[in-house]
Amino acid sequence: MPTIHQLPGITAVKHYFHLPLDYQQPDQQRITVFARELVANDSIDENLPFLVFFQGGPGFGAIRPSDNSGWIKRALSEFRVLLLDQRGTGLSTPVNHLSLGHLSSEQQANYLSYFRADNIIKDAEAIRAQLSPDNKWSILGQSFGGFCVLKYLNDAPQGVKEAYITGGLPSLTRPAQEVYQATYQRVLAKNRQFFQRFPDAQALVKALAQYITDHEVRIASGERLSVEMLQLLGINIGMEQGQEAVYYLLEQALVEGNTGPSLNPLFLAHFCQLLDYNANPIFALLHESIYCQQQASNWAAQQVRQTYSEFNYQANMPFLFTGEMVYPWLFDQFTNLKPLKHAAHLLAQKTNWPSLYDLNKLKQNTVPVAAAIYSEDMFVEMRYSLETCQQVGKLKYWLTSEYEHNGIRMDGEHILDKLIALNRDNQVR
Repeated sequence: MPTIHQLPGITAVKHYFHLPLDYQQPDQQRITVFARELVANDSIDENLPFLVFFQGGPGFGAIRPSDNSGWIKRALSEFRVLLLDQRGTGLSTPVNHLSLGHLSSEQQANYLSYFRADNIIKDAEAIRAQLSPDNKWSILGQSFGGFCVLKYLNDAPQGVKEAYITGGLPSLTRPAQEVYQATYQRVLAKNRQFFQRFPDAQALVKALAQYITDHEVRIASGERLSVEMLQLLGINIGMEQGQEAVYYLLEQALVEGNTGPSLNPLFLAHFCQLLDYNANPIFALLHESIYCQQQASNWAAQQVRQTYSEFNYQANMPFLFTGEMVYPWLFDQFTNLKPLKHAAHLLAQKTNWPSLYDLNKLKQNTVPVAAAIYSEDMFVEMRYSLETCQQVGKLKYWLTSEYEHNGIRMDGEHILDKLIALNRDNQVR
């Protein structure tokens, strides 16, 4: 029986579904997929349609709501919301070095190859067959969730009434190398913005880089802090309130003592909170594969980085942060990734990834789609998003410079309301 619990203004129902790992072999290995259903207390007896949320990542569990606010508040005014822990995340047969420890590296890589958007969508359709078999449902994707929305429209449009995308309208055709050529440029722009906003940040971070070069510094999770690891903080400077978080961390990193500067224990603890590679390994393992169609990623971000020498920090150069890129050395430096190193290399070399999108099918799409494109988004190249808009039928978009990549987290009620209005107009026509 599903478990029911209460949040302020919301009744939540916990669902567990036992689904095939490989839908081509449904009688073989199965996994558990978790979803949390939300309904406003004043609508609990109404037969409301579902809105399914696909979160960003890949590799992160769905949000854990605390109250009826943000985009959830807007959604619950007319939907039941289903927060899906995508396979391998949250409570959905989580992937980590412990859960994969009994497998060989080859078996790990084979197992992980079933954790892309194609199988996430198959899970969603299998869940719809149980929760809402007679009705289509609406879908909302943030960041990587947008990839899932497009894959849903490609593979199972018969299950979808309307679709919404925020900060996650990817190219349908461009390989990872092309994506990173564009996003490195966006990371450079965010670096310029960050260091202009906080004039002393360059001196602070260079002093920190020098200190960790000269001393063996261990962060709270036990790893030795390297300059390359410090650069990874840049994933936050493309987020609303992320630049402030990084700056405030830097300004209290070093403290003066009787024998000179030393690392502030507060910095060592908070650093781990801003990077979650240890806790969410799918992100590092599969991030590049979300772009792969019949080709290997071959550590695309690392390859492209070699053409941007300014990111290879030296003491006589400006310090630059990197962005949403994953690198092979992550599996040498992060404790919980080290046991998965060989599997990660096998996945990076994998050439037979299935195609994700049928351009002819998406061009004929009849499901109304509304997408928010953030022109200043560090994670998603605007030109490629606009290109995709021309390749998907019935897609309307809202182009805005008001928000960073995580806009729905900051002003979700307004953003979702805007997209719903855009889509409903689309339907009328």
